Amino acid sequence: MENNQTSSRSNTGSTALQIIGRLVVAAIVLGVTAFFTPGFSINNIWSLGLAAIVLTVMDYLIIKFTGLHASPFGKGFVGFVLAVITLYVTQYFVAGYSISWMAAIIGALIYGVIDYFIPGEQEM
Repeated sequence: MENNQTSSRSNTGSTALQIIGRLVVAAIVLGVTAFFTPGFSINNIWSLGLAAIVLTVMDYLIIKFTGLHASPFGKGFVGFVLAVITLYVTQYFVAGYSISWMAAIIGALIYGVIDYFIPGEQEM
């Protein structure tokens, strides 16, 4: 019985580390994407962190309810469109984050390329 409790605790810790890791990766990728995308700006580190949280939560909810990944290269055209929409909609939840539709399209491409080359499993 003790092995089951220990296993359950390590899975919870592992999940928390995965979530934190995904947030850090999302913030880095989002910051680089905003830097290279014209028409996409994030004013400060707090807006960047909050935007990473919002994007991670939106991605998690999309996966839970639809089974689709909002990753530009994760599920082809549907994943790309979901990435564009999540990048664009995030501006309504985060002050200091602004993006146009065209920048969301370009940003989704850049985000996908950068995210593709980051090593490791990034699924939750």
